[in-house]
Amino acid sequence: MIPAPASGHPVGVSNDEFRAALSRLAAGVVLVTAFEAPLDPDGPKGEDVGMTATAFMSVSLDPPLVLVSLRNGSRMDDLLDEQPLWAVSVLSESQRHIAGRFAMKGRISDRLLFEDIPYVRGEATGAPLVGGALATLECRTEQRVPAGDHTLVIGRVLTASIPSADGGPLTYFRGRYRQLG
Repeated sequence: MIPAPASGHPVGVSNDEFRAALSRLAAGVVLVTAFEAPLDPDGPKGEDVGMTATAFMSVSLDPPLVLVSLRNGSRMDDLLDEQPLWAVSVLSESQRHIAGRFAMKGRISDRLLFEDIPYVRGEATGAPLVGGALATLECRTEQRVPAGDHTLVIGRVLTASIPSADGGPLTYFRGRYRQLG
């Protein structure tokens, strides 16, 4: 076994090498959303929060569980640490602009990001479900697992639907959004 130095990487594996190797793994693209309730009942009405994710997967059929990986200290990580309800919209190949918008660093407020995107509010979570998504899931956090600089959030699926069967999935491969085919 190769000992790990203080940085946490085995000798000879840099961040760039690790990132380049894993960029060869194609991943589906989802929008994770949640509703942030107001801090003060007399203040602003709360805000929708969203983030693009490619580290999302099915975990179990019985019970129905999914997993999303969230960067520690991100707005979504902080929010889901406080409240357990969230949703996922599986993005179609025609929704690349949505993925890019919610993946921007140093971006504008989430309220403005949602402004011209069609969505409905999930009945179980109150979170936005993107119109035209290939599938939508509403979830309740079952477990949070610390994993390096990320937290793995395992959620029980409360609702699942297929609002649109049109088009293929949006994927992420070699650092770019792609379409199948």
